[in-house]
Amino acid sequence: MSEQAIKPSAIIWFFIIAFIILFAGFGLRDPWPADEPRFVLVAKQMVESGNWLIPHRGIEIYPDKPPVYFWLLSLCYLVVGSWRWSFLLPSLISGMLVLFLVFDLSKRLWTPRSGLWAAIAVLATIHFTHQFKRAQIDPSLVLMTTASFYFIARHVLLGPSWGKLYAGFALAGLGVITKGVGFLPLLALLPLVYYRKQQFMPLFHVSKNDNWRWLLAFGFFLLPILLWLTPIVYIGLNSGNPEHVEYMQNILFKQTAERYADPWHHKQPFWYFVQTIAFFWLPFSLAWYWLLRPWRQAFVNRDLKTVFPLVWGIIVLLFFSVSAGKRDMYILPALPAFAIAAAPYLQSISERIEFRRLLYFFILFLSAGLLVLGLMALFGKLALIQKIINERGLGSEIMWLWWMLIACGGIGLGFGLWAGIKRVLLTVSLTFSFIWICYGFIVHPVLDASSSARALMERARTQAGPGIEIGLVAWKEQNLLQAVGPVVEFGFLQPEQMQLKNAIEWMNMKPNSRRLMINHLAKFDCIQFTTPDAIDLEKSNRRAWWLVNSKAVAACNPAN
Repeated sequence: MSEQAIKPSAIIWFFIIAFIILFAGFGLRDPWPADEPRFVLVAKQMVESGNWLIPHRGIEIYPDKPPVYFWLLSLCYLVVGSWRWSFLLPSLISGMLVLFLVFDLSKRLWTPRSGLWAAIAVLATIHFTHQFKRAQIDPSLVLMTTASFYFIARHVLLGPSWGKLYAGFALAGLGVITKGVGFLPLLALLPLVYYRKQQFMPLFHVSKNDNWRWLLAFGFFLLPILLWLTPIVYIGLNSGNPEHVEYMQNILFKQTAERYADPWHHKQPFWYFVQTIAFFWLPFSLAWYWLLRPWRQAFVNRDLKTVFPLVWGIIVLLFFSVSAGKRDMYILPALPAFAIAAAPYLQSISERIEFRRLLYFFILFLSAGLLVLGLMALFGKLALIQKIINERGLGSEIMWLWWMLIACGGIGLGFGLWAGIKRVLLTVSLTFSFIWICYGFIVHPVLDASSSARALMERARTQAGPGIEIGLVAWKEQNLLQAVGPVVEFGFLQPEQMQLKNAIEWMNMKPNSRRLMINHLAKFDCIQFTTPDAIDLEKSNRRAWWLVNSKAVAACNPAN
């Protein structure tokens, strides 16, 4: 068997383990803030209303995101029949497909062993696994950008194959209506003229007669965008509804170019993503020091198989660094690109004693940290932990988290000390697999009641009684999503005082059969929370919630 040969069973086992890690915790929690309840609520209202074109959050239009991710959530629900069991499905499918695309492209460029190493690098990255176990848009976006780059690279590096190029451009267009930056894979083509001039290889010959094919490729890019955008513009210009015009302007300008050029939140310094890669991309980022030399040599040797994904990853990094608005997940589309560029070198790096020592100290430090944190939390030695428990209204169930930290830290530390540096790769694999599986099967159910609104809304319904309508004031998306029985809301973006005014008028129409559920953190000084007419629903999501009747709000003047 050659040095680069690998047993098919190793590949199969990798994808089985990857599936277990990403699947662990399915069905054991509801959507958690900040974004998950909002996205699931929008998808739920799409299914219930049949309005698939313009997303809504309650009675208001939700203009912040294009609709593709909501369509995916809705499709998964229609197949599975349960929001609890389906809302994480797009992330799971995206994660498995991203790993396969990274493996397959690296295998085609180099060897199956290189492909497996690249996929392992992605799965092992803390940032990847954490994000792909959440119901965010970004995992679906990363799938779109990775698939688009995959087909573009198949054409540029292994082509020519114009059909694959068209597929890559079409997926980039689909990525745009998933999240505005879906066009990122097309930026990989910006240095193409330079590659040709410097005779980078492999790069198939392109004649002037192929110009029309490139124009056709951009047509495929625009096709999914226009299929969505055309009816949006038509409705915005012809419906006579100012909300439709506002939605069209918001989704086309404010949430794209304006948000990039002049962001209004999540502002971070230019170098923010450097620290993101250094810490959130562990343990993959530990290998980067030893990757710099072969990456530099790839430029000297004009090796486009390495340079093409590497330069695209750098372009993505610079693209997001230029904008003042930054969140750690923005840089995720670059992770598969860097892993592919690292693929042929990862095995040799893993055999270096210096890298193994660094990895060994990392896993021992991480394991010891988890163990100490778990023990200190268990014996009440951390004031910060007690503060979090009080804010979230957690009970004795939190003990499971401390025992989980102790178990994960103890196993990692014990196995690491026993296995030593020579078997450090096995130690890291077992420790991280155990951590992520425990995260799904323990953290999800333990924190669900305090992180979602399921238990809160059940308490509200029990206190209100069957048939009583509950009006939501200063509400959050999880309250409407997980409401039990009849509820009414008065706009999410409406000022809180206006919500209260409208809610009181609504309750006074039928004071015996209507109650208000109010966020106590809102500035409602006129409400009498200390009387028997106000029921404490306890804390959820770090907020105190109360159920009040008309007498509790009698001092409030609806005219204000």
